[in-house]
Amino acid sequence: QVQLVESGGGLVQAGGSLRLSCAASGRTFSSYGMGWFREAPGKEREFVAAISGRGGSVHYAESVKGRFTISRDNAKNTVYLQMNSLKPEDTAVYYCAADRGGPFNYALLADYDYWGQGTQVTVSS
Repeated sequence: QVQLVESGGGLVQAGGSLRLSCAASGRTFSSYGMGWFREAPGKEREFVAAISGRGGSVHYAESVKGRFTISRDNAKNTVYLQMNSLKPEDTAVYYCAADRGGPFNYALLADYDYWGQGTQVTVSS
């Protein structure tokens, strides 16, 4: 069992930056593919970014490419999402998720086995 706890959300003006963190429990963190998803009011949860277990492969949604950066520190059991040039349309609850193995279908919600409770990001115009 893996527990995920997100932090770092908040209110920021358009053009600003935030860094989200997701701390994971467990001793096999480096074996998990990790993803960030977001859910805006009235919309379905959508893929934002993902990173492979050892960090050698990263993927982004087109809407955040060039503005967001995903990274991980396996020594700290933590994955990060650096968000720059934020826009009002980035407003959502952001969730981190862990995929415990097998083919890493990083953009597919159903592929993830564990989810955090979410952290609110609000971008004002």
